[in-house]
Amino acid sequence: MSLTIRPAIPGDAALVFALVKGLAEYEKLSHEVDATEEMIGAALFTAHPTVFADIAEWDGEAVGFTLWFNNYSSFRGRHGIYLEDLFVKPEHRGKGIGKALLVHLAQRCVREGWTRFEWSVLNWNKPSIDFYESQGAELLREWSICRVSGDALARLGTAS
Repeated sequence: MSLTIRPAIPGDAALVFALVKGLAEYEKLSHEVDATEEMIGAALFTAHPTVFADIAEWDGEAVGFTLWFNNYSSFRGRHGIYLEDLFVKPEHRGKGIGKALLVHLAQRCVREGWTRFEWSVLNWNKPSIDFYESQGAELLREWSICRVSGDALARLGTAS
């Protein structure tokens, strides 16, 4: 059995979108997906993309992915990676694929001299929390995520 991790290529838009939908289903958030395959492709495969995806293949079959972008720390004066999505198909979990995807991005941070590798995890997702902590991740419980979307975003965007 062999694992390969490769960057997504323009022909992978449907695959990445299918994996996004698989993640949303796992997280019980399918109702929040309003992206389309075309939107995913347009974001990933422009002349100057700002979001990136890596595909994990097990014996040539796509079984997982990461979707990430650069963040920036003003305190550190350098970039890092924000991992938006990490997903491994349920039937392929337990084979080290998730860890390999994390290692792949951590190696990129080290190679580029970036200082942080961050992501969010749902509070109820104990298996993922346990996995992330076993990989050395520190849950920053004193921080809360703030999000403005939908009608609230429209109101804020028109405030004067």
